[in-house]
Amino acid sequence: MQPLVSIITPMYNNANVIIETITSVINQTYSNWELLLIDDASSDETIAILKLFKESDSRIKLFQHNQNKGAAEARNLGTKMATGDYIAFLDADDLWKENKLELQVSQLINNITDVSFGTYEWIDSKSKPLNKRVEALKQLTYNKLLKANYVGNLTGIYNCKKLGKIYTKDLKKRQDWLLWLEALKRSDKPAISIQETIAYYRITEGSLSSNKTNLIKHNFNVYYKGLGYSYIKSSLYLVQFLFEHLLIKKRLIKSIV
Repeated sequence: MQPLVSIITPMYNNANVIIETITSVINQTYSNWELLLIDDASSDETIAILKLFKESDSRIKLFQHNQNKGAAEARNLGTKMATGDYIAFLDADDLWKENKLELQVSQLINNITDVSFGTYEWIDSKSKPLNKRVEALKQLTYNKLLKANYVGNLTGIYNCKKLGKIYTKDLKKRQDWLLWLEALKRSDKPAISIQETIAYYRITEGSLSSNKTNLIKHNFNVYYKGLGYSYIKSSLYLVQFLFEHLLIKKRLIKSIV
């Protein structure tokens, strides 16, 4: 029997895009999945839309927070309720290409890796291509990931049956980076990527415009609060991060001609 993939989708007031996101899961060529929709106390029409999908497809499950708790808590609830062999993540405003799961499950079944990720493209608020692609490294070690987050969360999937469920700390930002660090820490293999485009990341106002203060603060907290490094060690790693993020990682963003 094919392995079950648990897909975790947290959301908050995403009524304008959630139909397209869920549809991109339903259209997957790999069909043995469960979609865990975690609503973080939305106040718009999100819940009404989610209930319609839940009623029409038994693979779709809905969980609700009574009050807004943030992305980390929503993802952790999804992880707790997941029953699959593999766990993947898809934020409420992003999309998957139809063969995304098929390609990655093939990697995991064949024991090529315990953690798979891939290349993704940018789209705008109306799902139109922005002609930019973020290319995935062919493989990724823990030490390389420690320098900067090279895993697009919308492309990531890990072998839960082998590595166990991974919960993340409740940081305001960058919880996904901590999750993939923990996954590679538990694995005896590097992460292996799918080089072709497997997902579409929606660029909205603020997606790429984080100011320098926030860039420093949130990434410092990954080392200091997330990994428990000392203040001095966290500062040294932050310097390394800024070099990697600003001068090396940005080379992976390519124009699509």
